[in-house]
Amino acid sequence: MVTAASPIRLAAPNRYARDHATGLRPVAPTPPPAEKTMSHRVTERILRTLSSLTLVATPLLATCLRPSPVGAEDWPTYQHDNARSAISDEDLAGPLHEVWVRRSRHRPRSAWDEPAIWDGWAKISGLKNRQVFDKAFQVAAVGDAVFFGSSLDDKVYCVDAKTGKTRWTYFTEGPVRLAPSIANGRVYVGSDDGCIYCLDAASGRLIWKQRPVDRDRRVPGNGRMISVWAIRTGVVVIDGMAYCCAGVIPSETVYVCSFDAQTGSPHWKTAMRDYPAEGYLLASATRLYVTTGRNRPLVFDRATGKRLTQAVGGTGGTYALLTGDTLLFGPNKTGAVEAFDAAKKDHLASFAGDHMIVTRNISYLQTDKELSALDRNAYVSAFVARHQATEARQELVKQFKKLKNPSRERTEAIKTRLGQLSQQIRRQTEALGHCLQWKVPCSRSLALIQCGHTLVAGGKGGVAAFDTDRGRRVWQADLPGNIYGLAWANGRLYVSSDTGAIHCLAAGKLAVSSIRSRGLDRANHLGRASARGGNGRGR
Repeated sequence: MVTAASPIRLAAPNRYARDHATGLRPVAPTPPPAEKTMSHRVTERILRTLSSLTLVATPLLATCLRPSPVGAEDWPTYQHDNARSAISDEDLAGPLHEVWVRRSRHRPRSAWDEPAIWDGWAKISGLKNRQVFDKAFQVAAVGDAVFFGSSLDDKVYCVDAKTGKTRWTYFTEGPVRLAPSIANGRVYVGSDDGCIYCLDAASGRLIWKQRPVDRDRRVPGNGRMISVWAIRTGVVVIDGMAYCCAGVIPSETVYVCSFDAQTGSPHWKTAMRDYPAEGYLLASATRLYVTTGRNRPLVFDRATGKRLTQAVGGTGGTYALLTGDTLLFGPNKTGAVEAFDAAKKDHLASFAGDHMIVTRNISYLQTDKELSALDRNAYVSAFVARHQATEARQELVKQFKKLKNPSRERTEAIKTRLGQLSQQIRRQTEALGHCLQWKVPCSRSLALIQCGHTLVAGGKGGVAAFDTDRGRRVWQADLPGNIYGLAWANGRLYVSSDTGAIHCLAAGKLAVSSIRSRGLDRANHLGRASARGGNGRGR
């Protein structure tokens, strides 16, 4: 049941308040569908035939999702697109007010706990959590529908974007840890049960299901029985193909896989035994990028599945984004984003921060305490020049130490060259400082997206919005928990926290609808999954 509550008021910086919804009760179950008539069956047969003829017509024929308004923009996958750019061209005109909130009875069951306090071997303290892909229920939003998966009850959800009410759910046989991808009227999602699913976006009907590894072996994992080849990369859909990775235990072999997005037919499968596959996949025009948990990402050829290289720089993590074929990844052990040119296999730059937004000329960098704007091209140029001068200086020092009884002239020449390189390093270090366009305090450090000319940062206790021109904070909202997920689509901001809540914010002062998830307890859920075979719709 949905109950009305007082609206959350979002005011100017440092002045905001909110009221909590009360008297929450479970949502009433949806009545069973009516028996299909002969006309329904004929219509379905026609739709199946038409959908097999053309992929372009599928969204119009196979779904009832209402199209986005003119000027609005969808958010069809995690971080908006397969490059994980986290950029929408749709402007956000704040302040926003909470329209509805879905609350879970339990927190998401993430696969990995927080990291150790310090690395004694490397003598590094304040370690970053490098595996944060499932701390919240990340959403995808298309038209008037919002989609997300649950690590609690193993379901895929479709809810109404205006009200937050459930439209349909689909049971898998394991936790669904990553956001679905929506393409051509279909929902693509992976599960810890070792399968990827293709569902009809309008009804939740199963279109096809594939298990990348033929064997169905289960092992205890995160307090559950999961597949040895769990899908913890999400599913990338591009150019008629669907990509995923199966497996998180290298000794049991991990597979990078490609399927026909329309039929589910396997295309290629590449085995690897040296790294796990965890965190969202990324794709460019020709390459597939695989995040590998706490390690550096791997690069594969999209057409053949051939492994091309591994990213260079830093220690890695599950955060990554693409600009062309330049991969940025992190946050490493200490909070840094590395830039790697996949075509040249070269480490381009290192940025001290946790997340980035990359545009043509400006990059926005989010750290634990600040938000800043950098001249991207100038920064990379100065960084490369300084790096080359530093390497040249180190090599020259190494050569000088190997010399036995060098002449005075030789010694003076080396000293002169070392001085020149030191000056060059200082000049490029100063140039890096000049690349800064603006920098402002920002304690929201866990998520960052761009909505037109506005940056939205999420973190402990809420979200804050900043204009891209000067970094001026334009509004903020106090929300419970740690905000790990942000999505902006069709005039609505979706905010996901580690409490299990999903908040929908929009312009206008509206009453808040609060929906409490039924939150099946574990014993009942496992019994139902077993009885249903884990394959079907349910509430």
